[in-house]
Formats: sequence, structure tokens, C-alpha cells
Amino acid sequence: MPIATVNPANGETLRTYEAMGEEEIERRIELAEATFRTYRTTGFYERAGLMRRAADLLEADQKEIGRVITTEMGKPVKQARAEAAKCAKAMRWYADHAAGLLADEEPAEADVKDSGASRALVRYRPLGPVLAVMPWNFPLWQVIRFAAPALMAGNVGLLKHASNVPRTALYLEDLFHRAGFPEGCFQTLLIGSAAVDDVLRDERVRAATLTGSEPAGRAVASTAGEMIKKTVLELGGSDPFVVMPSADVDRAADVAVTARTQNAGQSCIAAKRFIVHTDVYDAFAARFTEGMRALRVGDPMDEETEVGPLSSEQGVNDLVELVDDAVRGGATVLCGGERPDGPGWYYPPTVLAGVTREMRIHREEAFGPVATLYRAADLDEAVLIANDTDFGLSSNVWTREDTDVDRFVRDLEAGGVYVNGMTASHPALPFGGVKRSGYGRELSGHGIREFCNITTVWHGA
Repeated sequence: MPIATVNPANGETLRTYEAMGEEEIERRIELAEATFRTYRTTGFYERAGLMRRAADLLEADQKEIGRVITTEMGKPVKQARAEAAKCAKAMRWYADHAAGLLADEEPAEADVKDSGASRALVRYRPLGPVLAVMPWNFPLWQVIRFAAPALMAGNVGLLKHASNVPRTALYLEDLFHRAGFPEGCFQTLLIGSAAVDDVLRDERVRAATLTGSEPAGRAVASTAGEMIKKTVLELGGSDPFVVMPSADVDRAADVAVTARTQNAGQSCIAAKRFIVHTDVYDAFAARFTEGMRALRVGDPMDEETEVGPLSSEQGVNDLVELVDDAVRGGATVLCGGERPDGPGWYYPPTVLAGVTREMRIHREEAFGPVATLYRAADLDEAVLIANDTDFGLSSNVWTREDTDVDRFVRDLEAGGVYVNGMTASHPALPFGGVKRSGYGRELSGHGIREFCNITTVWHGA
């Protein structure tokens, strides 16, 4: 795949970039290693000042970078600006909290004495250069939620971004440079996917994090395993959105529309499978379908647009294949389902009912604004349908019954359970999944400690 900015709204290639050669990659890895040796000794106060400066710059740039994001991957421009603002918030959160999250921990005095020590503690030390392989769908947020905690922990970052968002990738390197971080703290590698393996095998690169597809995750995990390097993987999702009889059905249906179609449905944590108790199925389906049909699809630079184009023609083709397969298998299209004529990589908000286990869309992640509806006879069946997937990223549950909540939290196979609301990431809350959605956690204290050397310090009596 070429490294290029291609406008998804019309398919026009605006700029192409030469991939970095072996000499430039070597120079940047060496710079990262050299910078780490000194940056690791800086204090939290100094790092926090740099991170707050970067947040201020990003906030000031949000209009400009928002347009860049929209041009590169098609996100409606209002959503792109909101993404930039969210990143600035997360950067400030880690600037404020990193010192506390990574403070020395002392075991109970009785345990220290029992170990034969006069004093013992746990200290969190940085690992070194970390490779981040990031996707295009949230081209700022996916990077910042790695970079902010990693830099605040004393690590340095090497970014291999998706090949269709090179301007955003270069902007991020420039952002940290302008904020005053030492040269080499955060660098962008303009390389193709084939070059990732060599970078990860370099002994100076100590760990890796990847957000992306399952095949990409397998490749990175395989190499990292061979090299015995720490990895964090956030892969696909096919999140359930369960609606029980006690729920506020109208509100659930309204939120469901946003949960499925934000970023044109191109989100791992977008709700994709809507599992509705039979007692409220008809009411939910009618309101949900009405809301999906009413969404404004169009030019992502238009402030009123709610759903823009998909990021690529291949993304549209993949959706067409999934929907066509479901229809051939007997699914009913309640709205959408027809690829529009004209320029750009658009696909309409679509609702499918009557989906069965034999259909591809039941097993595969639909990365676009296509929702599947399921009818559940009771809570037990709702849980069975929700867990009938290889993925386990997040989940949504709508109910006013505490006993329902307790069951879903106990039994749903997912990294998150959001009750009466849609899944959303926040810097204070851990983010990640189980099963084929990956392993490890981003954000919160759990995320900042992923790339730390958790060190036992023991003093003799």
C-alpha cells in the first residue's frame, strides 16, 4: 500500500510520500536509544510541563489538524476536531496523574519483615524505545493514548502509522518537537507494513503496541514472542448492545444510532450487534431503524454531516460482500443496504434483521455503518448471543434491573460492560479486550504500567 493522502470523499490522491530507507530507519532507532538514555532520568515535573505544552499546541491546532484528518480518512470534520480536543484532555490527565500512578509502592510492614528486609518497595522504571503500530480510524487518539502515558513514564516512542494518514503521522512528530521534548523522544517512521518486522526485531526496540486488525496483531505478536518482547494488542471488536424490557427503549435506540455510526461505524468499540428482548424488540427496531435512516450522509467537510465516507474503496467492498451474503442467507434489510452511485467511498447506514449464525456478518466484524438485529427470549439467550463471537472488546447493556446488571457483568466476555450508555474511552479507565480482541490494557494506571520495568527493591536488615 503506498504512503499517500487520498481523499475518501472523492478518491483523489493529494500527495504521496517516499518510504524511509534502511539508513534513515537506522538513524531514527539509534536516536531513540540515545535519547532514552538521558530522557529516562528526567523527573515527572519536567515531563508534565512538556506534555501540557503539547496539549496546548494541539488544542490550538485542532481546527487545522481536524481538516487534515478529514481529508486523509473521511471523518466528519466536527468529529475530527472533537478527537483533537479529547487528545489534549488525555495528555493533561497523564501530566497531572503520572507521578501518582508510578509512585513507589511499599508492601505492608509485616510482609517486609517476613521477607527478611529492613525495607522493600516496588519501583516503576521505563523500558526504552517502544514501537507503536497504529490505525487510521482515530489517527490522533489511537497514538496519543499510547504516547502520553509512555512519554510520561520515561519511555520514547517510534510511530509506524497507517499508510493512508501520513500527514497526521508527521504532524504528531512535529507536535512533540514543538512542545520541547528532546529530539528523538517521539519519531514517525514513514514505512510500509513489510518493514515493521525488521524494526521490531531490532534489539534497541524494547516493546511494541498495536491497534489494528487480527492478522496484523498475529504478525506483531509472533515476532515479539520470538524476540521475547512485551506487547499490548487492541484488535477487532463485534460489541453487543443488549436491550432488556426494563430499559428506556427510546433512549436506548437513540444512543444505539450514535454507537453504531460514529466515525461512519469504523470503530472497534462501535456497537455492532443489537440484541433485544422480544418484549421490546419491535419498538426498539422501529425507532432504531428510523434513526439510522434519518442520518445525514455526505461531504465530511460539511459541518452538518453526520456520516462521511469510509476510508477506502476496499472498506466499502467488504461491507457490500457482508450485506449481500446476509441477504442471500435470508436476512431482511430494514434500511440502507445499497451502495450509492457517485464519487467517494460511501455506504449508507444499514440495519439487518433475521441474522443467523451461518452468515458471515454474524462471525466477522462489519467495519462500517451496518447494524445487525437479534431477538432474545430472555436474559440467558441474550448472554449466549452476546458471547457467540470470537471477539471480546466491550459491551453495552440497557436495563433498570440490578439483578440483570449483576448477571451481565459476571457473564459477558468482554473487556468492558457499559450500563445504560455507549462504550467510550476515557483516560482514567482501562481499555482493552479478551479473546481475539487482544490483550493488555491502554489508559489509566494499568496502561501507563504496561511499558514499565516493575522493579523489586529489597534492603537487607
